[in-house]
Amino acid sequence: MNTATRKAKGKRLQKHVCNLILKYFPILSNKDVLSIRMGRPGEDVQLSDKAKEVFPYSIECKNQERMKYLLDAYEQAVVNSNNLEPLVVIKINNKKPLVIIDAEYFIKLQSKTEI
Repeated sequence: MNTATRKAKGKRLQKHVCNLILKYFPILSNKDVLSIRMGRPGEDVQLSDKAKEVFPYSIECKNQERMKYLLDAYEQAVVNSNNLEPLVVIKINNKKPLVIIDAEYFIKLQSKTEI
């Protein structure tokens, strides 16, 4: 995969995240949630001060096939979920455990709307 294709793939994910935030936080506008150009330092999704008040997260987007095992673990959680929200906890030595959940579910949860 060439560099332009990789950047386009990452850009699509960034725009998807922006759209999810805008969907569940209707008080925000396109000026409050911006997808930052690839290769720039800092967060991948830039939030205005107003957006940070309602969604206080620093967003880094990664769209890479080498993380397929994480999606496989999530799919296993889906199969075993029995109508509960699937969640995966991951950890490596000397690092904090992290949680993987569906992005739209997470953003909707943060918006405090009925799930």
